Amino acid sequence: MYLVHANLIDSSERGVWSLTEKGLATDLKTHDEAYDLFKTVHKKFENPNENKKKKQNKLISEEVEEESKEIEKEYREELLIILKNLPPVGFERLCQRLLREAGFKKVFVTGRSGDGGIDGEGILEINPFMSFKVLFQSKRYDKSVSPSQVRDFRGAMQGRADKGIIITTGRFTQEAKKEAIRDGAPPIELVDGEALVDLFEKNQLGLRPIMSYEIVDEFFDEYK
Repeated sequence: MYLVHANLIDSSERGVWSLTEKGLATDLKTHDEAYDLFKTVHKKFENPNENKKKKQNKLISEEVEEESKEIEKEYREELLIILKNLPPVGFERLCQRLLREAGFKKVFVTGRSGDGGIDGEGILEINPFMSFKVLFQSKRYDKSVSPSQVRDFRGAMQGRADKGIIITTGRFTQEAKKEAIRDGAPPIELVDGEALVDLFEKNQLGLRPIMSYEIVDEFFDEYK
């Protein structure tokens, strides 16, 4: 590390170490010469300006991190607004696409009224020997889904599927969450607004990832 800071050797991320022009011309014959080199380089770490620069870089990194969090918060909120403003049929079709992206097979939107709140169905294949029929319900909500709505959905899917999923842009009450996993009743998977956005991120559905880089000033110091 000290030889790198003295510009005697060059290093890379791939672990390649090579002598610089200065390194080729330098001949450290004695222990004292090597120790003098050590002290010269060590002063850089004690330099107030260097410490100041490190503090500035830290502050910049913290600001960038805060800005990234704010951007993430903004696009998550914007995505939920878009989903809530979709027409019912559009949101059902989008949930169909999301389930397909998540690995479900033969996903269909039923589009039938008076079907107990069932909006579609699909097949979840666990392995070549085992698969489950799954019914899903999609709710564009600002409010919370109640336990009675979970019970109604379970009643509608009784005898028709092995599992059910309720997808909402809103939230679930604590009572609804308890009802979904109630002992002796078929389990219902609950996907709220936050989990829904997570799925869009994971599958990069309607979202384009943006890559960014941070400048490492120390790398360029030896070339200045």
